[in-house]
Amino acid sequence: MYPINVNKKNIMKLHYQYIASIALTSALALTSCGDSFLEENLTTSKSTQVYTTQDGIDELVTGAYSKLKFKFNYIWGIECYNMGVDEFTSGANNMTGWNAYSTSLNSSETGANQPLWDNMYGLIEPANIIINNVPQYYSSSSATYNTRLGEGYFLRAYGYFELVKQFGGVPLKLNPSTGVETYFTRNSEEECYAQIISDFEKAYELLPEKGEATGRITKSAAAHFLAKAHLFRASELYSSWNTNYQEADLQAVIKYGKEVIDAHPLCNDFVELWDYKAPNGDNENVSEVVLAAQFSDDNDTWGRYGNQMHLYYPSVYQNLGGCLRDISGDREFCYVSATEYSMQVFDRVNDSRFWKSFITTYNCNSASGAPSYDSTAVAAGVAPAGTAVGEKRFGSGDIAIKYIVNNPGDTRYTDFTGKKSEDAVLKDGKLVPQHCFVRYYKGENFSWNISSSNTTGNYYNLMPAINRSVALSKFRDGYRVDYSSQFGTRDAIIARSADDVLMVAEAYARQKDYTNAITYLNKVRDRAGYASGENRSKHVDGGQAYKNNPYCSGGTAGRSGTTAAIYCETNTYYESNNIAETTESTKSEMHLNSIDDILNSPTDTPIYQALDLSSEYDKVMCFILNERTRELIGE
Repeated sequence: MYPINVNKKNIMKLHYQYIASIALTSALALTSCGDSFLEENLTTSKSTQVYTTQDGIDELVTGAYSKLKFKFNYIWGIECYNMGVDEFTSGANNMTGWNAYSTSLNSSETGANQPLWDNMYGLIEPANIIINNVPQYYSSSSATYNTRLGEGYFLRAYGYFELVKQFGGVPLKLNPSTGVETYFTRNSEEECYAQIISDFEKAYELLPEKGEATGRITKSAAAHFLAKAHLFRASELYSSWNTNYQEADLQAVIKYGKEVIDAHPLCNDFVELWDYKAPNGDNENVSEVVLAAQFSDDNDTWGRYGNQMHLYYPSVYQNLGGCLRDISGDREFCYVSATEYSMQVFDRVNDSRFWKSFITTYNCNSASGAPSYDSTAVAAGVAPAGTAVGEKRFGSGDIAIKYIVNNPGDTRYTDFTGKKSEDAVLKDGKLVPQHCFVRYYKGENFSWNISSSNTTGNYYNLMPAINRSVALSKFRDGYRVDYSSQFGTRDAIIARSADDVLMVAEAYARQKDYTNAITYLNKVRDRAGYASGENRSKHVDGGQAYKNNPYCSGGTAGRSGTTAAIYCETNTYYESNNIAETTESTKSEMHLNSIDDILNSPTDTPIYQALDLSSEYDKVMCFILNERTRELIGE
C-alpha cells in the first residue's frame, strides 16, 4: 500500500533525486575557480528548483515518507530499538555495542549509532524544505495545502524525536540548506522537546482526520506522537529540568491519547494484528493501526533494504534434522534472543498475548533428514515400545521442533545424556521424539539467566551466542519471493492505539489516580484473556502467507526438495503449562478489580522483588512497564 497519486516505482527514485539535488547545490557552492577551461555544465534529471512547484513538493513529501521505514529496513532497527533492553539479548550475532553498551558506542564515527543520526537528519532536511516551500509555492486553495504542510511538520518532529531519545540534545536545524554547513550548536533536551511538541501541535492542527490513502499521516498520528512526546518529557529521564512541565504534560497525554483510542478502536482479538495472509490484505487495514510504514510485494519499490525485520527475530532451525530453511519459517539471522524476563513477565496460562506473539513449534519439511532412534535409546527403553533402531522419530508435516515454556518445579523433563541436547530430552522417562528445548529441567530453580554461569534448561545454556530461543512471531513473512530473500512484504506498524491506552494509563498512574489507570489497563488486559470457546493450542502468524504465495506450491513453502512447510499452526500451550484442555474464558482472570491485583500480582511480584520495589507507586509503575512488554514486545 502506498500514498495516493504516487507511482510506486518512483518512491525510492524521488528520495535519491532529492539527495542528488542537495549534493549539486553543495558542489556549486564550493566552485570558485575562474578559468574557463575548467568550467563544466553539471546537469541532473532534477534540481532543487523542482521543489518550488506544487508537483515537486508533492513528490518531495512522498519521498520523505521512505524515512518512516528506517527502523524496519536493516540491522539498525534491532540495534537502536531492541538491544540493551529487558526483553532481548544478543542471539547468534553478539552485538556488544548496543547489548552491553561497550566502548564501540563511544567513538566519534561509530557505525553503531551513525545510521540513526544520518537518516533522521536526512528526513529533517526535506521536512524543512516542505515547511519553507509550501506557503510560498503551493496553491493555498488546494485541498491538500494543509495536509502537505502538516506532513512537513510531522516529519520534522518525528525525526527530532527519534534523535533526542537516543542522543539527548541535538542541533536544531529548522531551515533548508542553501550551501555547505559545517558548524552546528547542540541544543538542550529542553529546547529539543519544545520544538518537537510545537511541530507535532502544528501537524495536529493541519492534518486531516482521514488520510488520502492508507499509509498517509493523519491527525491521529500527530495526536499519538504528541501523547508520546509529552509522556517522555514528563518522565524520570528529564527530572533535572522537567518539573514545570509535568502536570500539563500528563494532562496532554490523557487528552491526545483518548482521542486516538476513540478514533482507532482496538481489534477484538490481539491476533488480528498479526494475522497476515498477503500484502495489502485486511490485516493491514485493521482499526487499531494509527500509522504504518508501507511495504508490498512489488519489487520495484523495495529499494536497497525493504522490510527486513523478519530476519532478526527467528530462532535458528535450519541445522536441526528434518528442517530446511523455507519461506514460511523465515530466513533466521537470529540477531536477538528473548530473555528470561520476556518469559516470566507473562501469565502464560491466562494471557493469550504470549502465545500469539511467540513461536513454540516448527514442522518437519524434509523427512529424509529427520533424526532416528539409535541403539542407545532403544536399549535403554526410553524409545516408544516396539521401536526399531534407525526408525525415524517424526515424518513430513509432523512437529519437528518444540519449545517448552514451563516453570521451575516441573518434574516431567530430564536430561538423558547429561549434555543438554535437544535430541535427548526425556518426558516422564520417555524420549521426546522432536528436537525439544526446555526452559526448566527437573530440579532446576528459578533463575533470571543473566549470565552463562546461571542458565537453566537447554536453550539458555548457549550464551553468549544464543541461536535457540522462543522466537517472536510478529514480523514473520511467508509472502517473500524466495527462502533466502531479505525483502519482506508486510507493512510495519509504527503506532497503534493499544500504545495510547497504555500511555493514558501511565499518565493517570503518575498522577496517582490508580482507579482511572486500572480502567485503561483493563482495555488491553480484558482483550488479552482467552475468549470462551477459543482454541488455545492454535498458532497464527505471518508465516501462513506462504499458502497464498505464488512462489510456493504443493503444500510446500518455496524450497525444492521439501514435502511440507516449516510453519506450524499449533503451539505448546497445554504441554508447557501442564494443564488439561479447556475452552473456558480467562478474561476474568486477566481483569484488574482493584490496585491490590497489581500490588499482589503473582506474575509481577518476582519482578518487584528482583528490583527491590516496596512503595505502591513504584509497583504500579513497574506493572505498567511490564504491561507494555506484554502488549508491545518487539514493536
